[in-house]
Amino acid sequence: MTWSEVKRKTSTFQIIIIGFALVILAGTLLLMLPVSARSGRMTSPECALFTATSAVCVTGLVMQDTASYWSPFGQAVILLLIQTGGLGVVTIASFIETAAGRRLSLVERDMVEDSISAFQFGGLGRMTHFIFRFAFIVEAAGALVMMPVFCRDFGLSGIWMAVFHSVSAFCNAGFDLMGTHSGAFSSLTAYSRNLLVILPVCLLIVVGGIGFLTWYDIIRCRKNFRKYRMQSKVILATTALLILIPAVLYFFCEFPGASVPDRISFSVFQAVTPRTAGFNTVDLTKMTGAGICVMILLMVIGGSPGSTAGGMKTTTLAVLLSSAGSVFRRKKEAHLFGRRLEDSVIRSASALMMIYFFLTVVCGIVISLVEKLPLQKCLFETASAVGTVGLTLGITPSLGLFSHLLLILLMFFGRAGGLTLMYATIFRLRAEVSRRPVEKINVG
Repeated sequence: MTWSEVKRKTSTFQIIIIGFALVILAGTLLLMLPVSARSGRMTSPECALFTATSAVCVTGLVMQDTASYWSPFGQAVILLLIQTGGLGVVTIASFIETAAGRRLSLVERDMVEDSISAFQFGGLGRMTHFIFRFAFIVEAAGALVMMPVFCRDFGLSGIWMAVFHSVSAFCNAGFDLMGTHSGAFSSLTAYSRNLLVILPVCLLIVVGGIGFLTWYDIIRCRKNFRKYRMQSKVILATTALLILIPAVLYFFCEFPGASVPDRISFSVFQAVTPRTAGFNTVDLTKMTGAGICVMILLMVIGGSPGSTAGGMKTTTLAVLLSSAGSVFRRKKEAHLFGRRLEDSVIRSASALMMIYFFLTVVCGIVISLVEKLPLQKCLFETASAVGTVGLTLGITPSLGLFSHLLLILLMFFGRAGGLTLMYATIFRLRAEVSRRPVEKINVG
C-alpha cells in the first residue's frame, strides 16, 4: 500500500490522534535521556511517558516535581511539548506549510477544521496565522508582567521562570517551576498574595481557555456583541457564570480565617484554575468536601472548543442546560441566544456528558480499589486527568503502574476529544439510509 493510499484511507480524526501520539512518543524518548534529569541518570519509561503525555495533553499531573527533578534541558522539552499540545499538532504543521508558501490541500483543510473546531474551509490559512500571532503576543505579555517579580526572586533565571509559567498558564497546562523555591509540588502557593503573578496567571488561563475562534470574533467585531457568532456568545456567557458562581461559593464556604482580600483572591483563582489549568494557590487537601466536589464538576466541564483547554467543554454544558430547559417548559426545540439548536448537536452533547462522567466515575472506582485509597481523592484525580486539568490531592506520585497508565489514557482522551477519539477508533461516520419503527418508552 502506497503512502497516498494510506492517507486516503485514514480519516482526519485518526490523523489528529496519530499526530498527538507521535509527539508524545518523541517527548518520552527525549525525557528518558540522562541529560533531561538533574541527576544525570536515565528516567524510567513510566515517568517519561507520564510526563510527556501530561505536557502534550496540557494537563499538569506529574510523577516528579518539574523544577527539582528535570534539568534545564528537560524543562525546555516539557515547555516545547506544552506549546505543541496547546496550539495543536495539526495547527502547527499547517502554519509551517502556509508560512513556507504552500497551499493547504482539501484533506489538510479538513484536518485543520476538525482540529480548531472551525465551521468552514474559508480562511483557515489566515486562521492558523492568527492563532500563532495571538498566542505568542499573549504569552509574551504575560511573561513581561511576571518577569519583575521572578527576576527579583531568582535573578536572571527569573526570565525563564516568567516565560515558562506564562506559556504553561496560557496553554492551560499547570506545570510550574516552584519546587526548588517553595517545596516540591507547591505550585503557586508561595505567590498566593502577589497579584503581579496571580492576576496574570488567571487572565492567561481564561484567555487560553475561551478559544481562538472566540477571540477572532472579539477582535473582528470589537464591542458589537450582537455580531458575534452564537457559539462565541455561549462560550463567553457560560465561562463568566462558571467563574462567578464557584467563586461566590468558595468565598462564603472556604478559607476560614483568611482576610477578605485574600478570600477574594483565593476564591477567584480556585474558580478559574479547574478549567483547565491545574495551578493552585492554597492547599487543596484543606478544602471542604463540598468544595472538592464543586472542583470535580468544574474539571470535567473543562474549557471551550478550539482552545488550549480540554474537558467536556463549556458549549456542551450550555447545550445540555438549554435542552433540559426546553423539556421543562414543554418546548419542542432548544434555543440559545435566539438560535435553534439542531437535534444532532444535542445528541452529541448528551453522549459527551455520559462518556466523561462515566470515565471519571468508573476509573475513579477502579483506582480506589487497586490503590486502597478514599474514593473522593481518586475521583478528583480521574476528573483532573480526563479534564486535562492537573490539580491533585497529592496522590499522583504514589500511584502504581496500572493507575498511572489509566491516567495516561484519560489525559489523552481528554485532550484529543471524546468524539474525535470515538470516531477515529471505534465508529465510522456514515449516513443513515433507513429509519426503524418508532415505539414509545417512559423516562423519568
